[in-house]
Amino acid sequence: MRLTVSEIASLVGGTVRGDGAVVIEGAAGLGEATPRDLSFLANPKYKFQLETTRAGALLVPPEVETGKRPAVVVKNPTDAWAAVLEILDKERTRRPAGIHPTAVIAAGAKIGRNVTVGAHTVIEEGASVGDNTILYPRVYIGFDSSVGADCLVYPGVTLRERTTVGNRCVLQPGVVVGGDGYGFSFGAGRHRKIPQVGTVVIEDDVEIQANSTIDRAAVGVTRIGRGTKIDNLVQIAHGAEIGENCLIVAQTGVAGSTKIGNFVTLAAQVGVAGHLKIGDQTIVAGQSGVSHDLPPKSVVFGTPAQPIKDEMKCQAAVRQLPKLLDEFRAIKKKMGWGS
Repeated sequence: MRLTVSEIASLVGGTVRGDGAVVIEGAAGLGEATPRDLSFLANPKYKFQLETTRAGALLVPPEVETGKRPAVVVKNPTDAWAAVLEILDKERTRRPAGIHPTAVIAAGAKIGRNVTVGAHTVIEEGASVGDNTILYPRVYIGFDSSVGADCLVYPGVTLRERTTVGNRCVLQPGVVVGGDGYGFSFGAGRHRKIPQVGTVVIEDDVEIQANSTIDRAAVGVTRIGRGTKIDNLVQIAHGAEIGENCLIVAQTGVAGSTKIGNFVTLAAQVGVAGHLKIGDQTIVAGQSGVSHDLPPKSVVFGTPAQPIKDEMKCQAAVRQLPKLLDEFRAIKKKMGWGS
């Protein structure tokens, strides 16, 4: 990357403060940046670093002063920073190209234009891969499954039969889409497997990070909505429906047949029971357990999850218990109420 501050401002829709002719060649955090790097400030917690950073230019919100240092002023520095890093990613990240001789591609598979197929990747009969998609080594695309255009599918990803991945999706290493849902019935003294004959649909612009699993529905569809981002080690069970533009953070589990609305955030280590409805724009704080339906725009915490203000009051009260117990024992002793 070699851009002037003015060119960066044009790229991210910002305004220049200071010398717009300064040339920037890289990007780094405030503490590591050199005079050839761009850096950014989004969290006021790190404002003190503005005094010591060596960055050649900064991305900052309007209320932050930068002195003589060149800056690009934007409403959302984090989003602008992401746009700059996209340029760096394209320039610095080496991607494989072509079809490796060890790849196994069924005669009936449909491969789009400019598709990359890495070493030891398998594409079964009836499967299809869209234009410009990159399949890294050791990817498995099952029978009659489809991957859209402009996707990145990293090593060790498994897409079982009859699953669908949309356009511009990213599947990080170890993702499994379409594994059997956890369904058994008990009879005659044993657990009998319920065949999982449904499928999974992942819509456009979804990213699923490493070692997360999306189970196929027993019947029907497990669906991940457009623009949703799923973190590492997340489990989405059979028949669940995740809406659009949701954030599902690490080690979260969503049980079967639960329907989650749009723009929902499930923070780390959240557990959501089955057959529930979670309304649009709900936020569930980390390590919460959701056992009942939540209306839109809920903000909840705890197990069982309840309005976050109520839960914080309860936790504050629990911290007072040792003191209250000591006071109660003192009162018992004074009143002669026994041991």
